[in-house]
Amino acid sequence: MSQIPEDLRYTRDSEWIRMDDEFNATCGITDHAQEMLTDIVFVELPEAGMEVAQGEQVGVVESVKAVSNVYSPVSGRIAGVNTALENSPELLNGDPYGEGWIFKIEVKSPGELESLMNADAYTAHIESEK
Repeated sequence: MSQIPEDLRYTRDSEWIRMDDEFNATCGITDHAQEMLTDIVFVELPEAGMEVAQGEQVGVVESVKAVSNVYSPVSGRIAGVNTALENSPELLNGDPYGEGWIFKIEVKSPGELESLMNADAYTAHIESEK
């Protein structure tokens, strides 16, 4: 298993969130999630400007073997999406924490981050699923 970045927070559904500043964040799916999905062939991105609640479905990732929903780790407004994924969904397989980010969000309630897992807790969570 690859290294799980320490500077991110994680959901039980294997989304990650990186705070870019106090109220803006970048989100995507974890390396573990893309490994489970295998070769990703399509990404349905959320719509910029839409308001979302923590845990709400914001997109879909399709691979050769499964379709998986993408959920927002926190409540807020979708501030931008990674349009590169429309033509290159495999970026999620190659660089899930970098070039493969899915959306940016203006965080409404930064306190919601407290309900998410840190790297150690997420590592324990995926180990417990095996």
